[in-house]
Amino acid sequence: MKVTKIQGKLELTNAGGLSLFFVGIGSAFSKMNFQNNVLFIKGKNHVLIDCGTMCSFAISHYGVKISDIENFFLTHSHADHIGGMEEVAFTDYYVKKARPTLIIDDQYKKVLWNESLRGGLGYSKTFSGKTAGFEDFFVQQKPKKVKCGKHVYEHALVGGKGGIDLKFFRTNHSTAKSVSGKAFISKGVIVDDKILFTSDTRFNRKQIEQILADFDIEWIFHDVCNFKNEVHTSYEELNTLPAEIKKKIYLCHYDEGLMKKKPKQDGFAGFAKRGCYYNFDL
Repeated sequence: MKVTKIQGKLELTNAGGLSLFFVGIGSAFSKMNFQNNVLFIKGKNHVLIDCGTMCSFAISHYGVKISDIENFFLTHSHADHIGGMEEVAFTDYYVKKARPTLIIDDQYKKVLWNESLRGGLGYSKTFSGKTAGFEDFFVQQKPKKVKCGKHVYEHALVGGKGGIDLKFFRTNHSTAKSVSGKAFISKGVIVDDKILFTSDTRFNRKQIEQILADFDIEWIFHDVCNFKNEVHTSYEELNTLPAEIKKKIYLCHYDEGLMKKKPKQDGFAGFAKRGCYYNFDL
């Protein structure tokens, strides 16, 4: 892998190898590092994983507009991961005259629309006397089930055969449940069967080991925070992992206070950096 800092405008295409670009690497309220939203690029294809409240502002720093992004996947419904989707929908509908593709299963589509997006988007316009719905603003791409190793994952391709291969798995990010008793939906992503992006999750060594057994994972980009809690993985918890796993881990979703740590000295690959391309096929 080769890490290169952006020079000039963010490019949404490349020569064909898989690249990861960190639009931001910060925790929910980070201003200096923006929010932990990432862009995967491969050939003519790209997909933005999460689009938080600051994403449009952050991505403009790299010379592109949020309307330039065509494919999205959202890991969960916290604002630093979905808060920018209303702007995406309105900008694409009224300015671009198009609908972006959102990779989403039917279960989360219902939750996302009814509990997060409907308040702003649904009551903005009527179609044939009815308030707007999900399909008026987004094209849904449904993942399919696929077995990898000993476990079943959700699977989607961006760009079809030879494009960006995405596999999704449920994570345990929040212990909160809805009034109906349903668990909070949160997911991590495996890209091209070799890159693990956890998004937000509580520490789950068993799940990490499961994924490493099912896939030949080369690099892990893992959520981290300063202290042990019921929502995120702490630095101390990650530091308990075996050395052969830690050396693959880049830490992301961190606040400024955590930057005092020295992860390389503790055996990690280091801190992920915003505004950088991580080129995996070089």
